[in-house]
Amino acid sequence: MDAFYASVEQLDFPSLRGKPVAVGGNKERGVVAAASYEARRYGVKSAMSSKMAALKCPGLIFVKPRFERYKELSIQIRKIFFSYTDLVEPLSLDEAFLDVTENHFNMPSATVIAAEIRDRIKKETGLNASAGISYNKFLAKIASDLNKPNGQAVITPKQANDFLEKLAIERFFGIGKVTAEKMKRLGIHNGADLKQYSLDFLTRRFGKSGLHYYNIVRGIHESAVNPHRDRKSLSVEHTFDKDVHLPHEVDKLLEELLEELLLRMEKNNIWGRTLTVKLKFKDFSQQTRSRTLSRFLSSDEVKALSRELVYQEALKMPIRLLGLGISNFDQDRDKTGRQLYFESFFEDENSDLPDGV
Repeated sequence: MDAFYASVEQLDFPSLRGKPVAVGGNKERGVVAAASYEARRYGVKSAMSSKMAALKCPGLIFVKPRFERYKELSIQIRKIFFSYTDLVEPLSLDEAFLDVTENHFNMPSATVIAAEIRDRIKKETGLNASAGISYNKFLAKIASDLNKPNGQAVITPKQANDFLEKLAIERFFGIGKVTAEKMKRLGIHNGADLKQYSLDFLTRRFGKSGLHYYNIVRGIHESAVNPHRDRKSLSVEHTFDKDVHLPHEVDKLLEELLEELLLRMEKNNIWGRTLTVKLKFKDFSQQTRSRTLSRFLSSDEVKALSRELVYQEALKMPIRLLGLGISNFDQDRDKTGRQLYFESFFEDENSDLPDGV
């Protein structure tokens, strides 16, 4: 979905349409959860501090998130997905992988299916969606960003090699900002540079991820679309209206977070072995502290351990954000599949790749 949270707000409140909107935070503090395309033109992005966003865009309108509304629309959109295929792997409220190799309408073209799904989403919800089509999840994910907003793109097997060699290293799905900087220090700026390094070298430099990087630059990604994808973690966090430092203030806010986390654990029937505490301080420095037990943590152990981790060392300065997460409860599963025909993203197979990809 395109700028999902912000687009929902503009859909429900016509006075926000055409204006720069940020969901989450306010002009003084907090974090932007989503930004409308009007706000993005000013450089406003999700995960940016709202104070910085307000500086970049003086006319920015902040609205409080309404997650129940977003979930309601997400469920409606997923029903559209499931009308085409049972193989739907949600990544978040606004994004999912679909395997349409075998689909309910026996349609031979993934490109046509994507266009039809996008059209139905627009007609039934009023929201715009973009799509990426390719022969594996990694390439489909990259393609989904090529023609945003309200567009779609295809990377065919014939195009994949040239496309990946020209792709900037930070555009590779799964290569974050820190890893991209490490690669650039090695002279790896695009896929062609990455391809020059052996599997042995990449494994020594990047551990287990080295094999992943070696494969993806060659268009290899064997992860199947998994409709029963196991959750790896569950977390909650709050950015406070004002920084807190006194123990009784921290304790009160920790209790509220614990209540929310435990409710979500019970609702989803999730019990893990690892508890993680996240602290962000007044100067925006951040710490994470974890503890893993050999057994699933009980509610009482989650409460006791969270307090122990928060006060593991003296709080060096006031806290602006506190988070709790539970993990280490399931293992992923994988499958294999066959290939479906799709049409070229480009007007003909020999046309040049778009500039800047």
